[in-house]
Formats: sequence, C-alpha cells, structure tokens
Amino acid sequence: MAELRSLGVQPPSGPALSEASLLQSLREQYLYAMKEDLAEWLKELYDLDIEVGTFVEVLETGAVLCSHANNVTHVAGEFARACPSVARHLRLPTAGVACNLMAQPGTFQARDNISNFIQWCRKEMDIKDVLMFETEDLVLRKNEKNFVLCLLELARRAARFGMRAPTLVQMEEEIEDELRQELDPPPADTPLPRPPRKPRDLHNLDQMVQRGMDRCTCPIQFPMIKISEGKYRVGDSDTLIFVRVSLLCPLLLWQRHQESCSAPMKLLP
Repeated sequence: MAELRSLGVQPPSGPALSEASLLQSLREQYLYAMKEDLAEWLKELYDLDIEVGTFVEVLETGAVLCSHANNVTHVAGEFARACPSVARHLRLPTAGVACNLMAQPGTFQARDNISNFIQWCRKEMDIKDVLMFETEDLVLRKNEKNFVLCLLELARRAARFGMRAPTLVQMEEEIEDELRQELDPPPADTPLPRPPRKPRDLHNLDQMVQRGMDRCTCPIQFPMIKISEGKYRVGDSDTLIFVRVSLLCPLLLWQRHQESCSAPMKLLP
C-alpha cells in the first residue's frame, strides 16, 4: 500500500470494494491527476496561484479562461505569420473573446465569460460537443470531468501551432511520434515548430511497471515484456503499451494489463 501511495495512487481503504465502486474510485483518481496536471500547466503559463485543490475556484469566473483563449489566438496569429505554408493546413483561431476580468463567482458576468469561452471553443477551435461542457457545469460545479476534458482537448489543438502543452498532452505527442516513426518514414517537409518538452526521468520506470503489475489479481496473468525504454507488451499480444512517468502511470498501466487478462475491468475518463 505504501508503494502505491508513493506512485500517486491512493488505494481503497476499508472493506473490499465492488467492481463498480472500484471503477468509480479509479475514475476519481484519474480526474484528480488530470486536474493536477492542468493546474501546474496554467500556473507555469500565467503565473497563477492555482493548485489542484483550488482548480475550479480559480477558473469559475471565466476570466482566466477568456484570457487563455485570447492568448491562444495570439499564438496562432504569430504561427500563421511565421509558417504560412503550414498554417494553411491547420484550423487556427482568428478571433478572441470579450472578457470581464472583474467578474465575481456565480454572477451574470462570470456566466457571460464562461459562455463566451464555450462559444469560442466551438467556433474558433472546432471542439466537438462530446468534449464540451456547459456554463452550469463550471458555475455550479455539476460536471468537472467535461470541463477538464475540454481544457485538455483545447491544449492538444493549440499545441499543433506552438502553444506549450500540459505534461499529459506532451506524453501523448511522444507516443504518437514513436508510433509514426515505426510506421512511416520521416517526413520530407519541415517539421512543425514545437515548444520544448520536459525531459522524462525513466530511471525507475521498470520498477514502477512491476509495482503496477503486482496490483493485478486476475486468475490468469500474463508477463509484461519490455520492448524498449518506456515500451512494453503483455504476453503474446501484439499491442504495445507505452508508459510514461506521471501520476497516471500506475492507473493506466493497471488498466491496460487488466484488459489483457481475464477480468473485464476498464478505466474510463
């Protein structure tokens, strides 16, 4: 149990949980890890006083969200001027949003800010409804998950034209790059400029993988085979599992292993 806590995973306490309760617990931990990553990212971008415990509180007036939308639009404009040939093939925002920086939580002004941000995400960033949230989801804290997923999707799209991305999005890009290098030859065109990524410390990754594997209680278990640094395969499966060091590592690793074993467990965002 102490090892799991050291990996950022809080094991259930008390009586054994049912499969549904365990799944809900893992979903909550998954959401917590995404909020923590986004909070750290926003703090670095805008020098905000924000952490996972104050994540919604800092953003609920919509002022930071609108300011972020305007910054993304500014970065997109700079990218279009610097790389016009590449920009023609991307969906770039061209308009910002009106913002009331003095809005207070729960007020009409806050709702207006959030509504403006939502409309901007849909119109300028082309984020689909399945990844969107509603004003009440943030104002009344009804649906934090959709709010978090929307911010992550916005970060993914903005990263395409040079905006610095959260750690989780950087990990996704690393995995996509590795897969692309294995399946396709290097592109002839000049690669898109990207902000520098944080270096990954993979020194103890094998130990973390083994600790994650030790959580599996399936009656039939398969070995985790290391293919290369950060890349593993379960048993005879051809599916590769990419592992990166983060709070999500033990949760996602356990999920992938469970999917390969006999227990029908899945961890969904």
